[in-house]
Amino acid sequence: MAEITLVEAVALAHARAMEDDPKVLVLGEDVGVNGGVFRATLGLLERFGAERVYDTPISEAMIPGLCVGLAARGFRPVAEIQFMGFLYPALDQMVNHAARMRTRTRGRLSCPMVLRAPYGGGVHAPEHHSESTEAMFAHAPGLRVVVPSSPQRAYGLLLAAIRDPDPVLFLEPKRLYRAVRDEVADDGRALPLDRCIVLREGDDVTVVTWGAMVRECLEAGAQLAEQGVAAELIDLATLKPLDFATVQASVERTGRCVIVHEAPITAGFGAEVAARLADAAIFSLRAPIKRVAAPDIVPPLPRLEQHFMPTTARIVDTVRELMRYT
Repeated sequence: MAEITLVEAVALAHARAMEDDPKVLVLGEDVGVNGGVFRATLGLLERFGAERVYDTPISEAMIPGLCVGLAARGFRPVAEIQFMGFLYPALDQMVNHAARMRTRTRGRLSCPMVLRAPYGGGVHAPEHHSESTEAMFAHAPGLRVVVPSSPQRAYGLLLAAIRDPDPVLFLEPKRLYRAVRDEVADDGRALPLDRCIVLREGDDVTVVTWGAMVRECLEAGAQLAEQGVAAELIDLATLKPLDFATVQASVERTGRCVIVHEAPITAGFGAEVAARLADAAIFSLRAPIKRVAAPDIVPPLPRLEQHFMPTTARIVDTVRELMRYT
């Protein structure tokens, strides 16, 4: 079993899905000849040909629109938007058409498409290349939002997303593209969608996160363990629909919760998790729910990124603050 990076796992899942189902197509800017801006579709054009791998014009409004038409006619398109900051023109097609296809046609049609996008900061890129606007899409009924945090999860969740009968926004934390390696078996086995993943067990505090922030939270968990604090770490993996039952059960046991994300704090998805906990688990809480997130500013230039994004130290300090409540 080979050890591969997250971006290699994405490419592997693409190839497996296309091998298993001739209706799976890949399209986007530079996905064919160049293999994608981060090489997540490398080798697909040579292996599957130009009838199944399309280099599109530079039009982020057209790409998902083309996917909606293909999906309505029985194909399973997988499209790449080069950076999450370029997704704004795609909102119309994703929210008004892809997410509503099943309801609008009273179940006669579905929209089995995947829109992939690298997201998040930490790679010293300009602001439109460092966005984290997942909450914007999680707000849309009918649209699934999935965020892998490791090569194994990228492979299994992307396969599940491609096989799903409804539209999926698949957000890939580009800071992790080549930062970690996992052993990934190319066995075609999908991971279940709509399920949180408990990465670390603990009884003192629940830490909830997703995407690239899993890395900092794992580091924080290790540091806290040395200080005698047992933190349970939950990777949401699928933001919408949210597996809230797993989060609630953990917080009811620990009595404390810290939510970590690199999107700006106001109306970030962490606010949704906090609101649900306040509604369903308030009598189990021993301390206030805390969020560790970015400030409400546009992603800054590279020299200021370390002041913008949540750090391991901030997570540890926040947990220690909660531990003072008894």
